[in-house]
Amino acid sequence: MQMTDNKNIDRLYVADKEIILVGTAHVSKESTRLVAEVIESEKPDTVCVELCESRFQSIRQKDRWQNMDIIKVIREKKAFLLLSNLMLASFQKRIAEKLEVKPGEEMIKAIESAEAVNARIVMADRDIRVTLLRTWRIMGLWSRAKILFQLILSMAGGLDEISAEDVEKMKQTDILETLLADVGKAFPVLRNVLIDERDRYLSHKIKTAPGKKIVAVVGAGHVPGIRKYWDSDADVSALEEIPPPGKLVGILKWLFPSAILLLFVLGFFWGGAKAGKEMIVWWVLAHGILAGIGSIAAMAHPLTILSSVMVAPLTSLNPMIAAGWVSGLVEAFLRQPKVWDFENLSDDVMSVKGFWKNKVTRILLVVVFTNMGSAAGTYMAIPMMVRAMG
Repeated sequence: MQMTDNKNIDRLYVADKEIILVGTAHVSKESTRLVAEVIESEKPDTVCVELCESRFQSIRQKDRWQNMDIIKVIREKKAFLLLSNLMLASFQKRIAEKLEVKPGEEMIKAIESAEAVNARIVMADRDIRVTLLRTWRIMGLWSRAKILFQLILSMAGGLDEISAEDVEKMKQTDILETLLADVGKAFPVLRNVLIDERDRYLSHKIKTAPGKKIVAVVGAGHVPGIRKYWDSDADVSALEEIPPPGKLVGILKWLFPSAILLLFVLGFFWGGAKAGKEMIVWWVLAHGILAGIGSIAAMAHPLTILSSVMVAPLTSLNPMIAAGWVSGLVEAFLRQPKVWDFENLSDDVMSVKGFWKNKVTRILLVVVFTNMGSAAGTYMAIPMMVRAMG
């Protein structure tokens, strides 16, 4: 392996193949120019890009949001996933707009340049849906809440002080990795799925791409990992699997509500009717009030807020349904998104205000905040119930 004069370009070799690895910042004019220059000068047989097919289509299809079924998103329990994805996209798009570039422009330029020199094009990244679902499988509610909080802070923070030079510094890391840095320290396995697994996947896909001369365009944050795994083989099929929920998780989903119900029984048995009733009151108040506050924070319809208050004490004892799913469906029924909500979605997610203004994202906020409030209610209610037993 030898390195060229440009610090953002590595030359790697495997068998009879030469790979020119170009590290980019995903919202950098300089990176876009560099990608075009490298492909035009090298005239490779193949160009690999850090995209999967779904991400590629999302970049090229501006009207993709118009086909979203918000009800289906709620029913499939993907509201939190979609909301976080939209916030992440918002962060990147705002930086790109400030620097007058399009998000993913260097990847589009790589594809256009590849077509100009008649090179094959390989989508070398793992499907984003697989990556996010693998991530979600290993995260708990509070881990998700922490990520959501970090994303909101990144949106609320001003970008006026970010210069082109600052963005070039992002070449030293991945934007996703930057936003999740604190979470990654607390949960190393999260970093493993988001960064390390993709490094292994990208390395394998680039090495096995057809052709003898290959240009690979990736975010610079992945370059060290690709080099690290270059001489090892990756089990791609294993990296593409979506692990089912663990058996322990399934057991706990039923065991926890059963334990709460047993706590109620013990309360009536040891403390009498008065203690038992007090425990029920604490459970209802804690869940109802905090779930309602969650809905209020999302600026939900008054009837949605009422539904959150009413269902939270019951859904918290049912592992098959969550308060946020109910309130989200109620909000979708009461404030059904219009065509223009979907059409304006890509613009509205550019600001915190837009997230609350657009009916699509507000429904997602209702789901997430109501669930967070109900979960907080559980942690608040249990010690008060135990105290009532004494």
